[in-house]
Amino acid sequence: MKPSIVDTHAHLDMAPFDEDRSEAIARAADSGVSTIITVGIDLESSRKAVKLAESYPRVFAAVGFHPHRATGITEADITRLAKIATRPRVVAIGETGLDFYRNYSPREAQLQGLKWQLELATALDLPVIIHCRQAKKEMLSLLYEWTSSDERPKQPRGVIHCFSGDIDTARQYLNMGFFISLAANISYPSSSRTHDATRSIPPDRLLVETDSPFLPPQRYRGKRNEPSYLPLTVETLARIRETSPEVVATQTTENASRLFRLPGPE
Repeated sequence: MKPSIVDTHAHLDMAPFDEDRSEAIARAADSGVSTIITVGIDLESSRKAVKLAESYPRVFAAVGFHPHRATGITEADITRLAKIATRPRVVAIGETGLDFYRNYSPREAQLQGLKWQLELATALDLPVIIHCRQAKKEMLSLLYEWTSSDERPKQPRGVIHCFSGDIDTARQYLNMGFFISLAANISYPSSSRTHDATRSIPPDRLLVETDSPFLPPQRYRGKRNEPSYLPLTVETLARIRETSPEVVATQTTENASRLFRLPGPE
């Protein structure tokens, strides 16, 4: 029997899944992916994520505003998000963060949106799912300020989604109480420069994800990604870390259950 795997970051509500969403979820289960966290990027997407989580027993939801959707966010929007976040199947706030690569939203709007969502995570006692692209300096500073002022008992703060940084950056996130999640881009030829950082992550702080429909494994480049491909990432990660896929699957599943407080198998 294959060990189960948790896909800690997918976007099942997005249009690429409209034709076969139920089938994709079933294929994931058949491949050994026991649980999927589907992640919202704005209010509408977050509502859809919750609806999916309430419709499929092994799907859970995260709700938030992606930095690309930060333009025009108001405190009233955060209040609406907070209401959605109180649903029983919601396990995290996010995807939130900073993206200074695309800059689809003004930087000040991204920073304000992230600050509000960090405050919401504290208020609701939920972990956060952090997106960071070419904003490392600002992100580290902001998260350090947040974690330093957070008076909750020492606990996991959240996850750095789709990490591709260096050893020093990983260490700083880890020291603040974050988990680090890796996706199928670790299988891309260009990712070899990050393998030392990948090996440096403590086994009890490591997560895996698909970010589907984005970032398919190397063998599926150019096609839609889906949760059933996650075992390929587990295999790649095991090779990089010189261990077995079974060990990676077991470790990352335990870590995901701890961070997101997931229930045990039904």
